[in-house]
Amino acid sequence: MAQRDVKNRIASVQNIGKITRAMEMVSAARLRKAEERARQLRPYADALRKMTRQAASAAGSGEMQALPVLQTHDEERRVAILLVTADRGLAGAFNSQILRAGLERADEVEAEGREVAFYATGRRGVSSLQFRNKPVIESYTGFTDAPSVTHASRIADDLVGAFVDGQIDRVEIIYNGYVSPLVQEVRRETLLPLAAASVVGDDDAADAAPEDGGGHKALVEYEPDPAEILAELVPEFVQVSLLRALLESAASEHGARMTAMRSASDNASEVIDTLTLAMNRARQAEITQEIMEVVAGAEALN
Repeated sequence: MAQRDVKNRIASVQNIGKITRAMEMVSAARLRKAEERARQLRPYADALRKMTRQAASAAGSGEMQALPVLQTHDEERRVAILLVTADRGLAGAFNSQILRAGLERADEVEAEGREVAFYATGRRGVSSLQFRNKPVIESYTGFTDAPSVTHASRIADDLVGAFVDGQIDRVEIIYNGYVSPLVQEVRRETLLPLAAASVVGDDDAADAAPEDGGGHKALVEYEPDPAEILAELVPEFVQVSLLRALLESAASEHGARMTAMRSASDNASEVIDTLTLAMNRARQAEITQEIMEVVAGAEALN
């Protein structure tokens, strides 16, 4: 390779390295904000989940089944799977692992004789599903890096409405849970029906009622009755659960992109070192060739 070509390649890789380093810094700044938002929501989401569980326990199964939003369908014929992906790529395996988990879950559902209805957030997830000829019932794009309550509310309204109308019989969500900038774990949660969402169950019986100061279960009186309170809590529970998943996914996206761009910057530095060594060798070869030509010319004159 000519010395000029090597110089051009070095300049090109240096420009790419500047871009990836800038993207790494931007992702790091956004990660701090997204991580803080996700951290602040967790206590509220946990408290709302506990409150919903207590109200469900107080209401009883009979009163729960009387409310449309809480009714468990006799037969689960159609399962909605919401895939939470990003609007942009360049984030390592962030999007691909969600799509892989979603498609694997869809295969399991279809193997059981049930139909799958895909919902997706993020352009990457929507385009990938469409490329695979998987119809997307509803898509939500343009906000994955900074989701808000409004976005979660819109998704929750669509899913709850479809569940109440009988268009879907189960709602599952698959997203990247934030652990650290280097680690994002794929999580699958059931939002509806309520009984399958781990809000009510024997393992949660200890949280059915709050304790008083002496460690005894306190008597909780509901006004209005627990069923009416539960009817208001369930849509809020779904909305907050979705918002939490969106915020966790946003933090995971920025962490994954920061890590990917850092790796790309390091690789660019390694490529530059390799090309610089090749250029030095080429320059040394040219100098050696010139010296040999001068020596040969001097010998010819003598």
